[in-house]
Amino acid sequence: MRVLKKGLILGLCMLFGITISSCSNKKMQVKNCEIIHELEFGGIYIKTTIEDFNKLGFEYGDSVDIKFSSGYEMKDQPYYNGYYVDAGESLLVGYPGYDYIKATLNYGDDLWYIAKFKDGDTGTATVKLNKKKKYLDIQNTMDITYIDDRDKYEGTDAEFVNFRDVSSNVSVIKPNMIYRSASPCDGKHNRPKYVDRLIDSANIQYIMNLADTVEKIESYITKYNLETIAPYFLSLYRNNKFFFTSTNNEKIVPLAMNMNYKSKEFQQKLAQGFNAMAVSDGPYLIHCLEGKDRTGFVCIVVEALCGATYQQMVNDYMETYKNYYGITLEKDPLRYRIIKERNIDAMLRFLSGDDNVDLENTNFSNSIKNYLIEGGMTEANVNSFINKIKATN
Repeated sequence: MRVLKKGLILGLCMLFGITISSCSNKKMQVKNCEIIHELEFGGIYIKTTIEDFNKLGFEYGDSVDIKFSSGYEMKDQPYYNGYYVDAGESLLVGYPGYDYIKATLNYGDDLWYIAKFKDGDTGTATVKLNKKKKYLDIQNTMDITYIDDRDKYEGTDAEFVNFRDVSSNVSVIKPNMIYRSASPCDGKHNRPKYVDRLIDSANIQYIMNLADTVEKIESYITKYNLETIAPYFLSLYRNNKFFFTSTNNEKIVPLAMNMNYKSKEFQQKLAQGFNAMAVSDGPYLIHCLEGKDRTGFVCIVVEALCGATYQQMVNDYMETYKNYYGITLEKDPLRYRIIKERNIDAMLRFLSGDDNVDLENTNFSNSIKNYLIEGGMTEANVNSFINKIKATN
């Protein structure tokens, strides 16, 4: 690590709000940084920006040790700019667009509670370098980022926002019935303007928002100028075609689901959303923030419920990675295989309840029915939902 001058060290310490010893050039670390419970995905923000953390000499692919003020420790954690670990495994991530570096589990339980913190607690974390470049090979293999500037993106608007009719890849779904996309309201990645035009053209009537609460949606209206860039979305929102959780059992859309698809809470919220869809008219839109992870899992559930083949589900899931990252089997077989195995294969094994399931020759429909009924969906509504979305031969 390049030796920093004392004045720069002091400046970095003042910027981070941490103790001078934390910036010692003898042992790369940030010490006693304030932490924040990251509620949407479930994890712990360590209140140091990615840029400032990297300025200290940390690099993607390093191994780090993390210790929280609760006494909980995470040894030998990979530091990546993406979620390049298997489901349930932990890491430190500096994901583009995040406010701070974050300690978390990929598709796992909320680290805040695992680390022995309770709601409303405050605390700190210390991050120390364990070993330089220990995980650099994985970082270099899996290093994928996408473009938020539409003018620099060479594909279509639909590809830019990952918008598509699911039936384009999955023949067992009725055409023009189930769509998926990035968020039509959260402008963090500059997508709502383009999503809005597409959902208007598709005449979307029901939106399953996997990411947000009503309060977040309200905040987006001003923050991202939705009055101007997303008029169709707002027309649905304000004309009560876009429904919220209520004591009157209205149709539910803002489900505020985290990333842990293995959790009971995720299962129950998904069942609530599908119960509402079963008694609502389409076309339907399913989205989270990027239309990638949570949306990917939910679309697998929809597709498998209708009897889709393994290859159809893979094709639909991996089209997202083509749209965002240009990853295809032909152009980038290694990344394609790793993403498929770590994500969709793991999801289907979980849904089947069998780690040794023959993915390519199994009909997952009955497993999905059981999964939704266990989550609280009625059998009648499961059947009603299938009738609404399944193509007839």
